[in-house]
Amino acid sequence: MSHQVRAISREEHLRFVAGRSSVSHLQVPSWGEVKREWRSASLGWFDRDGRLTGAGLVLLRPLPGLRRYLAYLPEGPVLDWTDPGLTEDLLRPMAAHLRGLGAFTVRMGPPVVTRRWSAAAVKAAIADPGTHRLAETPATWEDPRALAVGEWLRGAGWRPVEPGGGEGFAPGQPRHVCRLPLAGRSLEEIRGGLNQQWRRNIRKAEKAGVKVVRGAPDDLRTFHELYTETAERDRFVPRPLGYFQRMWAALTAEHPDRMRLYLAHHDGEVLAAATMLTVGDHVWYSYGASTARRREVQPNNALQWRMIGDAHALGARVYDFRGITDSLDEDDPLLGLLRFKTGAGGEAVEYLGEWELPLNRVLHRALGLYLSRR
Repeated sequence: MSHQVRAISREEHLRFVAGRSSVSHLQVPSWGEVKREWRSASLGWFDRDGRLTGAGLVLLRPLPGLRRYLAYLPEGPVLDWTDPGLTEDLLRPMAAHLRGLGAFTVRMGPPVVTRRWSAAAVKAAIADPGTHRLAETPATWEDPRALAVGEWLRGAGWRPVEPGGGEGFAPGQPRHVCRLPLAGRSLEEIRGGLNQQWRRNIRKAEKAGVKVVRGAPDDLRTFHELYTETAERDRFVPRPLGYFQRMWAALTAEHPDRMRLYLAHHDGEVLAAATMLTVGDHVWYSYGASTARRREVQPNNALQWRMIGDAHALGARVYDFRGITDSLDEDDPLLGLLRFKTGAGGEAVEYLGEWELPLNRVLHRALGLYLSRR
């Protein structure tokens, strides 16, 4: 093996992140402080000359009653995923290191893009009654090297994880996201790429007097009230206020602009709010919330447009709307969100997905049994 994997300090990890155009916001040291129900550690990959060539944030969650762990690297680690020696030189030493920490299974999400569909391609696919998933329509762009990564992983014993989510032992990041390219485009060009509905709604918000402002830590309570209302309306379990307060404290302590909060005001009331995260030249729309009241003034479009404009002013290469469904069926409740996000001119992006490697098959099966009974 040409690389060694060992623990690195927070400072080493941050220097590595600063030396790249961007990494996922789930792969910076502060994210380990947000996920306090997990232990966290920063890992470094060192070549034969002792140079740090890769890094990753690993989250460790114990199996109930045992000091053995599920090791999870969300949207990581940050490596050269095109290296033909990937599995032998980079992933094998990682697995050995994590086994030494007590891991019984390693789960990771390679930040490798396999395919992209333009906004126009997604619109056409939705309009085609014979197309039910994005995978059924030709991609605008695809990378054969990404498919090779999947073959390397299979050959080394890694297996793809079925999409999931939630808390506890069911972590999962979206395989499909919507990203709006900003690099090399003026704000006027970006606005010109919005569909008619988006442009109309932004004008309505402006005419109605919707004002979008940046929030402070104290405004997280207002955000959370809207978020709780959104959760009740859309039938999902909301995170507690303390989670967002911890998120703000951890991320902004690492970098003052790592997390922002935006609030859309109208006639003295906050109608919508959202959080925005930044690492390098990549900006993410993280959490959104809104009330069902006065939707006709289009606060959500106004909110997103302000965030897109601020991301552009920061010099961001991409504005990431995060997860979308790959289902194109009209009865899918998430189809409207896909329309909304791609309506801004965003492209649908498919990642390689999450993969896992059992290090102790007995405990790995026990984990599966535990999850099936929850």
